[in-house]
Amino acid sequence: MNIRKWVGLFFKTLFLGGAVGLVTSFFVESQEYIEVLKPFDFINLLGLVIWYILYGFLFSIISQAGFFAYLFVNQFGLGLFRSFWSTAQLVLIAFVLFDLVYFPYTGMDGEIQLYLFILMAIAILIYGLIVAKIKAQQTHPRAFMPTLFLMVVMTAIEWVPGLRTGEVDYAALMIFTLLACNTYQILILHHLTKGTSTQKSIHNQGKAKGQATGVKKQPQPAQTKKKK
Repeated sequence: MNIRKWVGLFFKTLFLGGAVGLVTSFFVESQEYIEVLKPFDFINLLGLVIWYILYGFLFSIISQAGFFAYLFVNQFGLGLFRSFWSTAQLVLIAFVLFDLVYFPYTGMDGEIQLYLFILMAIAILIYGLIVAKIKAQQTHPRAFMPTLFLMVVMTAIEWVPGLRTGEVDYAALMIFTLLACNTYQILILHHLTKGTSTQKSIHNQGKAKGQATGVKKQPQPAQTKKKK
């Protein structure tokens, strides 16, 4: 991974967030669009489009910050827990799923039915399982649990500002953008690092082969001048 690839990943994820934020707003904030379409108001319509694209950009940056944090947490967990890291991640996933149901429900004082929060947590878990399975198929089965951890735990942490607002529309707009950006980043990561890993592997293999088969050149004996 080099700087050029990181910059490319940043802008691609940024534009993806803007696109998903805009498309999601068509469904979540459909009433606002209807108001500017009847009668047609181009200036206000353009303002809405730019506004929700900027929202998508913001959520994308939050997603990318969480993704970099995930990379650090994963390496830290592997070093600290070693073989128990998968179990620790599973416990954290279960704990976060419970929090996604309990805290939003209590924070809204029963304004929204409990089963809706349960369905929301189940939907995030199912989506995370699908992405984790795809990642494991593309790379290695060991990638399943870290990917699920990202899609559930890190996404939930990134979603906290949206949940604290207590506005369902804003929270829905945010979660769809976060899920899309996190999915893209985790599924593209091994493609970005593939070239670097392959080059290093080829270099190391070539170096080892050279050391195994190479024969040191013996110094040539100095030619002696014949006596006349």
